[in-house]
Amino acid sequence: MRIEAAPIAFRPASARDFDYCAKLYLSSMETATRPHLEMAARVAGFRERWDAQQVRIVRRDGADIGWLQTATTADALFVAQLFVEPALRRQGVGTEVMRRIIGEAARAGQAVTLGVVKTNPAIRLYERLGFNDPKHHLGADALTPKAHPRREGSNVVGGDGLEPPTLSV
Repeated sequence: MRIEAAPIAFRPASARDFDYCAKLYLSSMETATRPHLEMAARVAGFRERWDAQQVRIVRRDGADIGWLQTATTADALFVAQLFVEPALRRQGVGTEVMRRIIGEAARAGQAVTLGVVKTNPAIRLYERLGFNDPKHHLGADALTPKAHPRREGSNVVGGDGLEPPTLSV
């Protein structure tokens, strides 16, 4: 008998969530980024990019289990970062978070784009959800069965390995 996990919930982040978010970010990025990048540089870079107004804490059963940072542009919802507690990875949390984000964007008539470091194992999650090569752009509703053609777009970010390439759906 399979026991279903409680659904996730989001709460807005505040400045006091920075340490929690930094801990998850730094532990996750140890293997996904350049190993020679000094910890001080990682922390400084994270501090620059982290914006409590764009961050939501992912919760389940009253406990914080991850976080995501999104930014809205005129035509897209950009998922800048998504991190899940290590003990809960590969258990559907990221999928549930992304499906909720895709649903939000679809209701707003927006596409969803995201950045991901090319060595991040979560790329498989994003591909499974319909995200594709950065040279292509699909509308937010394109996750429905193959009814929506691909349109060309330009969503590539950076190239130095520190800024993630962008995938879009």
